[in-house]
Order: sequence, then structure tokens, then C-alpha cells
Amino acid sequence: MQNQETELNPRRWSILRIVVLMTLMSTLDSSIVNIALPNLSHTFKEPVSAITWVVTGYLIIICALALFFGRLGDIKGNTLIFKFGIIVFTGGSLLCGISVNLVMLVISRIIQAVGAAASMSTSQGILTQAFPANERGRALGFNGTSVALGSLIGPPVGGFIVHALSWHYIFLINVPIGIVAFILASRTLPKGTEVKESLDMKGIILFGVGSSLIFCAVGSGEGVNFLNPFVISAIIAGVILIAAFIMVERRENQPMLDLSIFKNTLFSVSVICAFLVFVSLSSINILQPFYLQDARGMNALIAGLMMMIYPVVLAVMAPLSGHLSDKIGQRLPTLIGLCFSTIGYVGAAMMTVKTSLVLTGCVYGFLGLGNALFQSPNTSLIMSSIPRNKLGVAGSINALARNTGFIFGVLLATTVLFSSMSAKYGQPVNDYVAGRADLFIYGMRVTYLVVAVICFIGVIITAARLFSKSKSAQNQ
Repeated sequence: MQNQETELNPRRWSILRIVVLMTLMSTLDSSIVNIALPNLSHTFKEPVSAITWVVTGYLIIICALALFFGRLGDIKGNTLIFKFGIIVFTGGSLLCGISVNLVMLVISRIIQAVGAAASMSTSQGILTQAFPANERGRALGFNGTSVALGSLIGPPVGGFIVHALSWHYIFLINVPIGIVAFILASRTLPKGTEVKESLDMKGIILFGVGSSLIFCAVGSGEGVNFLNPFVISAIIAGVILIAAFIMVERRENQPMLDLSIFKNTLFSVSVICAFLVFVSLSSINILQPFYLQDARGMNALIAGLMMMIYPVVLAVMAPLSGHLSDKIGQRLPTLIGLCFSTIGYVGAAMMTVKTSLVLTGCVYGFLGLGNALFQSPNTSLIMSSIPRNKLGVAGSINALARNTGFIFGVLLATTVLFSSMSAKYGQPVNDYVAGRADLFIYGMRVTYLVVAVICFIGVIITAARLFSKSKSAQNQ
């Protein structure tokens, strides 16, 4: 009955366009600022280590509030929370664009992140409700594409805006788009259903504070020292609070996070694989600019065009992958996608300064294809494997896995890269060493191989999931 109702919904593709637009904007703003960090450092006369909180603070708030807004969406209706997210994100963008100092900009980014968390946590639930099962993979594929695209095209788009205008317009461009998105959402999105359940305030506080402490410590440790007493204390306190959160949630009648959802093996495995893939994906953002511009000496235009290969392939193939998963099921495409990604990372590890542009482009394109084959079916698996009244929480867990993967992926990539370069150089390295492309190529090779191993773990998990399903089907 549900499928028939959603199948007759004439607005479902309009709903998709609104959700994709907001998801793209929210994700884009997690990476678009990176290119403007030197400019912001000069404008505000602040060190780059302080300016990086403009990026880190945004990601931390999204992670801290993802579960809260997912649960709130299940109670108050995903549409209401999604529209709230648009308003807050747009207002935060305006404040970012008119900021006159670093403190104002960071506070404005936090406001912006609150809106992003609200819209990102509820977007997948809205699409799952709007689309029937035979179209859901394609719809979630478009949305998943916007997530990966936002993270990948942020730096080149941000570079163009900063070069043509100024850093203010990185944020101000969101304002008219956000206003249009809110108007369209008010006219198009379904009202959603409200249930009489209470919010778990203890869970909200424990998870929000605990996760913020851990992510703040990780962000600080990268630039300071992970052996710093304050960093260690923050991590320990965060872990204790998360442990307390789990204990509280197990006893709550109406918890913020219903832990029973993880008893669904299909859901849990799919979320773990999503986390591993986004940890791997972060390495590309870190390594590509160094490799293309510093090691190979390409100008910004050629390097930017090369960096667009991955997102273009992803944008074209992800919806097709989603459509394919609607026809043949989601498990096999996710396995093939992870295999392609693993092979692609191994291929990237083999690249040198003499690798032809054609081969380099093929490697990046192959990685984009692997990610496209994985993202859409995996998201469809996550959202289709849980009850209808848990869609908000399921979507928020997926968003949390994605953003957590990005944060830890950046940390992993930079740590492995510079540690490897330091070991080869014989002294500490925390940046590209001019005239020593061999050092970077060595570090890049080690990093991509580590990432390939992470991806291969996903292959093993997914293969086991596929094999267990086939075996159970045979037994029946």
C-alpha cells in the first residue's frame, strides 16, 4: 500500500530536487572554505592553525547534532526539521559572509552547521518516504552523489569564487539559493507525521558533549600534539561520556538512539562500510592538490580540470548505479564498487611524476566509478532495512558515519603522509618539501596503500554479507 501511494506521488521528483540542492549546499560548505584559509588568515591576521577551526568547527557540530535532529525528525516530522535546517543554514551563511573577525566567523559557521545537521539528517528519510522501492535506489543515488560531489568540488569552486570575487561570496552565494529552496520546500514537501514521544535530553547532552570533546581533541591534536595533556584528557572524557550515553540509551523507554536498530545486521554492516569508504575518500582531497600542483608542477587550471574527473564520473554514474540496484538488488553493486575502489587506490599508489595525464585521469575516473557503484546501493540498503518510524534516526546515523569518516580520514591521510615523508627524509616534515617530489611520492604511495587496505576490509565485510545471503537462500 505504501509503495502504491508513493508511486502515485506526482511531486516525488520535485522533492528530490529540493533535497539534493540542500544536501549539496550543506556538504559543499564543509570543503569549499579550505581554499580560502590562507586568504582568511591574511584578512583576520590570525595563524592558519586558528583559522582551521572555521572548517573543523563546522564538521564537529554536524556530527554532534546529527542524531538529535534525526530523532527530532522522527517525532516532529522530517519535513519540518528539514525546513528548519534550510532557514538556519541560510541565516548562518549570511552571518558568515558579513563576518568582520574570526570569532564572529566561527560562531556563524556553528549556526550554519546547526542548519546543515538538521537538513542532512532528515533528507534521506524524506526521500525514502517519497519514493517507492523500485525507484528508491535511483533517488538516494542522486542524493548520495550530491554528498560526494559537494566534498570534491568544494576546493575548485571555492578557488574560482575567491579569485573572481572575494571569500565573502563563498558564504553569501548560499543566501539566495537557500531562500528559493525554502519557498520550494514549503510548497512541495509533504507535511509529515508527528508522534507523541518525548526527547531524551540526557542522551542528547551526553552524545553532543562527548562527541564534541573527541572531535575537538582530534582536531587540536593534529596541529598541537596528541600527547598534550589537554588533548588526552578531552579524548578520555569524551569516551567516558559516549560510554555513559550508550548505558543511558539502553535503559530509556524512548531513547534518542534506539540501539536495537544495530541488531539489524544489514543496517550495521552498511553503515560500517559507508564509514570506511568516506575515510578513504578523504585521502583524495588531501593528496590530489599536492600531487598535481607541487609534485608535477601543473598550473591551477590544469590541476583543477584533473581534480574534476572524479566528481564528474561520480555525478554521471551514481544515479545509473542507483537505477541498477533497483533492478538487480543492492548487495552485488556495493561489492563491485568497493572492489573497483580498492583497485583504484592501488593504482593511485603506483603513480609517479612521470605518469601520463591520460593514465592519471583513468585512475581518478576509476575511483569515481567505484564510489558511484557503492554509494547509491549502500544508502538504499541502509534506508530500506529499517522500519518507517525510524527513518530519521537511520538517516542521521548514515550522515554521522559519513562526516565522522571525513574527519578521521583527513587525520589519517595527513598523519600517514607526513609520517612517511619524515621517515624517508630523516627529520620531521609537516608540509611539501620544495624540490623533493620523491619524498611526497613516497608518502603518497604509503597513504594510498593504507587506504586501499581500509577499502579492502569493506570488500571482505560486503562479500561475507553477500555470501551469507546466498547461503541462506539456498538453505531455504
